[in-house]
Amino acid sequence: MSVDDFAEYIQDENVQRLDVRTVAEYSEGHIARTVNINVMDSSFLTMADSLLRKDRPVALYCRSGKRSKKAARMLTEKGYKVYELERGFNAWQEAGKEVER
Repeated sequence: MSVDDFAEYIQDENVQRLDVRTVAEYSEGHIARTVNINVMDSSFLTMADSLLRKDRPVALYCRSGKRSKKAARMLTEKGYKVYELERGFNAWQEAGKEVER
């Protein structure tokens, strides 16, 4: 979904926010109130299952949109309802949206 649609969507308190980048990328800046689970980590799905709820939608992003597609596919296969930020955190920053450090 577009940056503006994503920003509006995550205002809903029921939506879980997920950043699938590395810890180093996350620490440089992220969208407020996000959980960070690196999709490239072998324990990604195990961690997702312990931190996320399947009965609530997941809004996720990575840096540019490539890794989030992988994460979205993996989570969807596990039964999560997933929404993805188009063009990732780069697009979020380019749009001048708020970033937490």
